Amino acid sequence: MYAIIETGGKQYRVSEGDTIFVEKLDVAPESTVEFDKVMVVGKEDGAVVGAPFVEGAKVVATALKNGKSKKITVFTYRAKKNSKRKMGHRQPYTKVQIQAIQA
Repeated sequence: MYAIIETGGKQYRVSEGDTIFVEKLDVAPESTVEFDKVMVVGKEDGAVVGAPFVEGAKVVATALKNGKSKKITVFTYRAKKNSKRKMGHRQPYTKVQIQAIQA
């Protein structure tokens, strides 16, 4: 069984036991998280598609840790204007493990 959930403005295809990195959630590590924005639930006999979300479906997960990804360099410049700027950015994330899909 699989599900497509929406969190942080992105969509993820998950199954039980999967570990995914999502946009930072305001939860403590080792706590339970419920995703109720389930768009599709796939079963052996077919898929249930919501409009826009499936009624009564939710995905239960455990937050493993909060962290920051690797640093990326952002460099902007304007040609022929002697204007440039160099910055770094580290995107925060939450690592979650999917426990159950309830449809």
